[in-house]
Amino acid sequence: MTPVATLQQNTAATGSGLASAPDFASTPGLDRILRIVGADLERVNRVVLDRMQSPVALIPELAGHIVAAGGKRLRPVLTLSSARLCGYEGDRHVELAACVEFIHTATLLHDDVVDESDLRRGVPTANAVWDNKACILVGDFLFSRAFEIMVADGSLKVLRTLSAASATIAEGEVHQLVTTKDLSTTEDAYLEVISAKTAKLFEAAAQVGAIVAGQPEPAERSLALFGRNIGMAFQLIDDVLDYSAQQAILGKTVGDDFREGKITLPVILAFRRGGPAEREFWRRALEEQRLEDGDLDRAIELMHRRGALVETVERARHYANSALRCLDGFARSPIREALGDLVAFAVDRPY
Repeated sequence: MTPVATLQQNTAATGSGLASAPDFASTPGLDRILRIVGADLERVNRVVLDRMQSPVALIPELAGHIVAAGGKRLRPVLTLSSARLCGYEGDRHVELAACVEFIHTATLLHDDVVDESDLRRGVPTANAVWDNKACILVGDFLFSRAFEIMVADGSLKVLRTLSAASATIAEGEVHQLVTTKDLSTTEDAYLEVISAKTAKLFEAAAQVGAIVAGQPEPAERSLALFGRNIGMAFQLIDDVLDYSAQQAILGKTVGDDFREGKITLPVILAFRRGGPAEREFWRRALEEQRLEDGDLDRAIELMHRRGALVETVERARHYANSALRCLDGFARSPIREALGDLVAFAVDRPY
């Protein structure tokens, strides 16, 4: 059965389709927010399924492969939740949450090509099943669908927010590309990369919910900053998991960042704190890409020895605490408490 057929079957059988993806719906700590926005998320799933259709059969087949593989759906959930937090009772947030998911999915297709990844969410990546050309072009198709949704919404502010986010994400990916295998990369440069390539879409997703609710600028800025801080925490933990998670849980090959020469915060800290022999190891493995058996295990051991993984988690907790403070101006409510769960998940998740 094709991914699209599986997705259609799930939607018809459960009414939830993507919303019932096991890595989101069954995750302790996220069930509360799913109960609140679950009905809206089901509608988002139907929009996604409808909008990725095309008479060119390869497009829905390939797009369906990555969509049906599941995912945490944190970005569209942010749009739905922020709108709900602001008391919005219309429908625009559903289409725009689907738009956010299309932008995210398009970037995943392109990222897997750039990274030459073989696994995502525990299944073969689209580029491993098809080829790079198809993935790039279908990613472009999904970006186009996202812009169609923005235009149909009719808000220039929404269009400006999401289009600017799309451009920033691309800049962040290019910035990461030029810092790859470069151990002179500073912490500031690394934070600029993850702010652009990851946190910006979290920021825009939350901000759009406030925009459709007609919130004043201070509330809109608070929710945008809330999303950005979650995104920063999320990426920092992602970078830790690449050196500490089990592959079966993580859903991708552990150590991919290391093998690709990506300069993440754990690497920066371990390199900076290491002695001459350790620094020579990092240069050989990452800059020169002369990898030997056991290098990943040694890299992990050095990160533990230099406190790099613990330090990175603490940085993530700092951003998580900042995210929680962004909610102080909103009245206490079930959705505000559930957003706190989302913050906790970004830091404490095992994958």
